[in-house]
Amino acid sequence: MKTKIIIGGSLLVIILLVTIGFSINQKESNQISFETSKVKIGSVSNTVTATGTVEAIKTVNVGTQVSGIVNKIYVDFNSHVKAGDLLAELDKKTLLTSLENSQASLDNAKAQMTFQTANYNRTKALSDKNLVAQSDYDQALFDYEKAKATLKAAQLDYDRSKINLDYASIHSPIDGVVLLRAVDEGQTVAASFSTPTLFTIANDLTQMQVEASIDEADIGKVKVGQRVSFTVDAFPDLNFDGKVVQIRLQPITKSNVVTYTVIVKAPNPGMKLMPGMTASITVYFEEANNVLIVSSKALHFSPDSSLLAKYMQNLPEKDNSKEHHFSKSHSMNSDSTFSRVWVKNGEMIHPMHVKVGIDDDLNAQIIDGLKEGDEVLIALKNSSKITSVKTDSQSSSPFMPKMPGRKSGNGSKPN
Repeated sequence: MKTKIIIGGSLLVIILLVTIGFSINQKESNQISFETSKVKIGSVSNTVTATGTVEAIKTVNVGTQVSGIVNKIYVDFNSHVKAGDLLAELDKKTLLTSLENSQASLDNAKAQMTFQTANYNRTKALSDKNLVAQSDYDQALFDYEKAKATLKAAQLDYDRSKINLDYASIHSPIDGVVLLRAVDEGQTVAASFSTPTLFTIANDLTQMQVEASIDEADIGKVKVGQRVSFTVDAFPDLNFDGKVVQIRLQPITKSNVVTYTVIVKAPNPGMKLMPGMTASITVYFEEANNVLIVSSKALHFSPDSSLLAKYMQNLPEKDNSKEHHFSKSHSMNSDSTFSRVWVKNGEMIHPMHVKVGIDDDLNAQIIDGLKEGDEVLIALKNSSKITSVKTDSQSSSPFMPKMPGRKSGNGSKPN
């Protein structure tokens, strides 16, 4: 008899525990949790990314106008030069010989000119007095004009020979740094068809530019004067600043992909940037600093109607009023330039229309409607998941009936 009483009492306790647990689970299942984000001061921006190549702003290829053997080189790679500095000299023997021949021809033409001028003057004086035949005058005039043309040709040939001799001395056209020395002493250069490049000189490596390829889908967002930041593979942890200075209109098509070249000017005071480096650039086409920002999730959040109703039912009677949640001070603005967010004030939540500026899909600029420190909702959900799990008393009580064919420990079927 006592055993039956003990068993009955135990079953009653178990039933009470299960009932209490179920009640607690039901209460917890009605609890609503919030996920919020605070309005704060920060920066927001929208960008376009691309890759490009670092180049010197002005690069000059120095060549030669005449053929010959490189006799002497006065500079090397990375040499700093001034405009007019002697870079190299070609062998001048052939050019000097040509100049001397031109000089001799010029001297002969001058002598001929002197003689023919005197002969023409005498003949003309006699012709004016009708003392010579007309044919003699015509011959003197012809010889005079021919001598004048010969002298002019000889002078031009001499000038050309002198210029070619001057070309044998290669001078720097600009101030800068020698990036490339393409020849060695003793090497023969030929200028028959095109001017061969002997040196490449960059004007000023303290100012560089990035030639970036912008996709046609993004080129409409890029404007001259926009801020740019970029990195190079050599210094991945350093950010370099620049500015868009040119957008070239000529399209470049490769594999049916159209891009446009954008020139970004960048200072290089530390001389870390070198010509040819690959740059990953970011163009800021929209940017706002030190402004009110909020998580972009808040702009897309809309509470589930059933969860919202459940939350309102759990509020005290004095707070659970339509007028409190949707008062005139929080009225909805139908202006399409406004977006809606849900603001949490203590235990209260209410919708608020705000004017949004730049939105980068992570944060959004708030122009009007909120202030720093306001809490806005980004998620609203039921916080309890216990209702979907069995209580410990149900799963482990030795007094509960067991399913046939199952063990009492883990519920697995016997082997």
